[in-house]
Amino acid sequence: MDEILNELLEVRALLKLEQDEDRKQYQLKNAQTTITERKRLGICWYPVNVIKQEVGFGNKVVVELERISGRDQLHMFQAGSSAALFTNGDGGTLNGVVLEVKRNKLRLATSKEDLPDWVEEGYKMGVELTFDEVSYREMEIALMKVMEAEKSRLAQLRDIILGAEPAYFRREKPFTPVPFLNDSQNAAVANIMQAKDVAIIHGPPGTGKTTTLVQAILQTLEAGERRLLVTAPSNTAVDLLTEKLAEQGVNVIRIGNPSRVSEVLLEHTLDSQVMHHRDFRQLKKLRKSAEEYRTMAFQFKRSFGHEEREQRRRMKEESKRMLEQADDIEQYITNDLLDHVEVITCTLVGSANRMIRHLQYDTVFIDEAAQALEPACWIPITRANRVVLAGDHHQLPPTVKSLAAERGGLARTLFEKCIERQPEVAVMLNTQYRMHQHIMGFSNSQFYGSNLIAHDSVESHTLQDIHPAFDPGLIVEFIDTAGCGFNDQTIGEGSSTANPEEADILLKHLVNLLTPYEPGSDPEGENAAPLRIGIISPYRAQINYLKDQVEHQPKLAQLLSRRQLSVGTVDSFQGQERDIIYISMVRSNPEGEIGFLGDIRRMNVAMTRAKKKMVIVGDSATLGQHPFYQEFLTYAERIGAYRSAWELISTDPE
Repeated sequence: MDEILNELLEVRALLKLEQDEDRKQYQLKNAQTTITERKRLGICWYPVNVIKQEVGFGNKVVVELERISGRDQLHMFQAGSSAALFTNGDGGTLNGVVLEVKRNKLRLATSKEDLPDWVEEGYKMGVELTFDEVSYREMEIALMKVMEAEKSRLAQLRDIILGAEPAYFRREKPFTPVPFLNDSQNAAVANIMQAKDVAIIHGPPGTGKTTTLVQAILQTLEAGERRLLVTAPSNTAVDLLTEKLAEQGVNVIRIGNPSRVSEVLLEHTLDSQVMHHRDFRQLKKLRKSAEEYRTMAFQFKRSFGHEEREQRRRMKEESKRMLEQADDIEQYITNDLLDHVEVITCTLVGSANRMIRHLQYDTVFIDEAAQALEPACWIPITRANRVVLAGDHHQLPPTVKSLAAERGGLARTLFEKCIERQPEVAVMLNTQYRMHQHIMGFSNSQFYGSNLIAHDSVESHTLQDIHPAFDPGLIVEFIDTAGCGFNDQTIGEGSSTANPEEADILLKHLVNLLTPYEPGSDPEGENAAPLRIGIISPYRAQINYLKDQVEHQPKLAQLLSRRQLSVGTVDSFQGQERDIIYISMVRSNPEGEIGFLGDIRRMNVAMTRAKKKMVIVGDSATLGQHPFYQEFLTYAERIGAYRSAWELISTDPE
């Protein structure tokens, strides 16, 4: 027990380092940048107009803001973000949380019952993202609960997940296989149904982890469990699971705001469910009356006497009384909905939302658990009777900004700890439905003990399955730039690395490959889909160069405009797939320095996005200094995938 306590104390100390670094980076970014620069970075809208005010839960004012300039400029605002309304007049700020973002408008729930005078007085205003203290506070609270737990279900789960106590299963419990799941998927669902404490779905790329997880949730509900929590670190993953469960007719409520707007998602948000409740009409009537009283009260401006002051006070009090009554009704409606719901979905930090933080769950499901910080996973687990984790610890780890915290082990997840210390709780899905067997082969041997099988439907599919104009050719190609003199170069004060000549070779190869293909000429049919291509590089500077060059190639620019071609970092392709993937490795130098290409989990993600063709361009002399890439070079030779860049250079017209 002392060992576990010390481990958790260490995690808490690392989290503090991460918080300090995160805050420092935020403050530095804000202090050193002008409003124009902050707008460009997507963390500020300026100027904005207040186009609507309303009273929200707890009598706090909610304002709707619209940006006046820089409309449709990319930004980082999303539901749940901490933000502040500010003025360049008297330097006032008003803190709040973003409730909703729609193109050039956002709704901000403020921390005040009345808006400051400067909002009304015509000063120029803006809204900007602020440092998110809430997430860190909730992670800290959860860690404290876990450390202090004694003789409780949480204490048992802590000791089992961290490997101090064995996990128990009811193996005698019968399980009827789900007809459309494969053997390993059914084994994973059976494992969950028989687990008393914790179970893990280990889902390598393309193995149907989400499908399996949804079936496990449905089976758990059928078995009679009353209320489940389904959560993940990202809004995108939560949205996907919410939609999948809703499609199956599950009574599901999404807490927090979806990252994208779809009818299915909006219909299942708590706000929407409240609005469709039988008692909502009464609530709406009270809020409207309260707003009318409040408006009348504020019609009395600067100079008025005792009688008017008294009348204003009475109107404000009446407005407040009505709002409190409305809050009581809203709380009743919310409790009624949550009492009868089958599944609640939210992000890990969202599980601490004031609407649901008092609830207990029969089972907590955590998707993408191998991408979540350990303290964030403890937030929902503090209210669980049973825990199911799903993910793949051989893909992207969580993002950690503090180098010291990362070195100390903050990127090591609860998923990793549990699967290593309690391997019997995990079932690995072993049939993948994405990649040709040659694309799968290298990752399979390096990360999955060669236990993955390519399903019959994908093991030998080629680009000809999409369009007859393609030459089936090589499925995997490694284009070796060794000896070409394409050295990498550092861009912008050491912040990123690029290799323009390598990028040019990559694009030349892609253009050659696409020569017989015309965008928009894809065969039509019931299951036909247009060709989709991805270009990946681990370095932002290389991505920027590639994007620029793509614009100058008519065929590639056309594919880009049709959204058939995308260019991005490894992280932007997590959870996605393309028919063709090109990877630019960038690093080429006499010292054999490969930088963060040494993060082989990230490279595993890049190498498993392709369905029918994968082309990697890099310098074997530099890459071969690392054992992982040396193994890849051997693999490329073995399957006949090796080509020298000189072959492409020699075809250049003189």
